Amino acid sequence: MAGAAGAGAGDRADAPRPKTAGARPDGAGERAGEEAGASGAAPARARATSAGTAGDAAAPGRADGRAPDDGDAEDRTLDALGLAGVPREQPLLYPGAWPRESGLLVGDRLLPLDLPVHEDRVPVLAIGSNASPGQLRHKMAEFGIESPIPMVRSRTTGVDIGVSAHVSRMGYVSASPVRAPGAVRELFVLWLDAEQLAVIDASEGVPMAAGNFDRAWLPAPDVRVEPGDGTVLRGVYAYVNRHGVLHDGAGAPRRHPGEQRPLLTELLRGSARLRELFGTTPEEFCARARADRGLCERGTRLFAEERRVTASGLERYVDSGRTDEPLPPTPPPPTAPMP
Repeated sequence: MAGAAGAGAGDRADAPRPKTAGARPDGAGERAGEEAGASGAAPARARATSAGTAGDAAAPGRADGRAPDDGDAEDRTLDALGLAGVPREQPLLYPGAWPRESGLLVGDRLLPLDLPVHEDRVPVLAIGSNASPGQLRHKMAEFGIESPIPMVRSRTTGVDIGVSAHVSRMGYVSASPVRAPGAVRELFVLWLDAEQLAVIDASEGVPMAAGNFDRAWLPAPDVRVEPGDGTVLRGVYAYVNRHGVLHDGAGAPRRHPGEQRPLLTELLRGSARLRELFGTTPEEFCARARADRGLCERGTRLFAEERRVTASGLERYVDSGRTDEPLPPTPPPPTAPMP
């Protein structure tokens, strides 16, 4: 994996153009923990190295996936770091624990990362649980993907974290990016290869007509992303919600509180009809949503019927970020379950 060279991703005017994996998933059945199902072509099993060839001097880790100076004395497992939780399995954990600093996710370990820009990969801004190493590991393991993922903490201006206007089949109400000129947040940029990108696309429902998200290219200077090496990326991908986002009561996108329990408590308190569908507690909400896809769809429609929904402000970028432009589409398997 190449580092931040002069013609790197931070210097390109256009969105990256990686090849899209074409293999289908094996055994990718419908399950309660899937947000968008096994849609999109699931990647073939990746190599354990982060670059095309093991031992590439420009790769962020060695041929065995370890960073050069990670050391054996320090326990860098996700369990030891408190990052192993999986919101897809325990929805009240959403959005999951985020790292304190940049790192290289290799299996169940988060290793030190030296290079903040990887020109042969695609930069994807993580807004919710995609910044959780435990969640990422879970998504990749579902398709047998073992290649490392650079996670780069970046100063991001122009985007904030809103609340999705849909009820996820995994039992939570997720985060969605919203346009916020001047807002500054510390967010993570995932540098994904084509196989990893196909997995994340599928988890967000991008290849599906009834999916919940589109992948959009957010260009600078509209969105300014500084990975910490003195450069500014020319843009990043982000997943924009097709349903819109919830507003704050005054028409502006509401901010996600960062924890699921207080969000669900407030949403249930504010709607008798929502309580009729999902119960009166966050635990009931999660359990009922995970057990009934149709109920999730009714809850999503209810948000719109009760006029709780507004635009994210990022919809205008969707056409430039769909998988058919500038990236070729990855068709879902014929038996892919709906999100």
